[in-house]
Amino acid sequence: MGVIDKYKIGDVVYGKVSGVKPYGAFVNFEDGVSGLIHISEISNRFVADVNNYVKEGEYVFSKIIDIDKETNQLRLSYKALKYNTHSSRRKVPFLGLPKEEIGFNSIKEAMPLWLKEKSNDKA
Repeated sequence: MGVIDKYKIGDVVYGKVSGVKPYGAFVNFEDGVSGLIHISEISNRFVADVNNYVKEGEYVFSKIIDIDKETNQLRLSYKALKYNTHSSRRKVPFLGLPKEEIGFNSIKEAMPLWLKEKSNDKA
């Protein structure tokens, strides 16, 4: 079992940007594994310069979208972590409304008691 085996597709990882090229950014991890954030995985918008998003030497979070076990390299996505993008909002499934624990029904049930208490206060 190699070091790369601890990584899984979908994991969010934290690593240091070791280089920035016109086609993407290289990220190194403490255990010696490295990965590439391809320019197409930087943003949902047009990326003219990768340096506008990440800088060499900084630490970034990214999401694993593929693993090459032969070369011990990860394919990473930076844009997958940007939750406010239009495409990520469309992918969130609707799970229904929250359960009603307090609301109109609880007020409806308590109203007769409140009215009775209020009328006793006036008497």
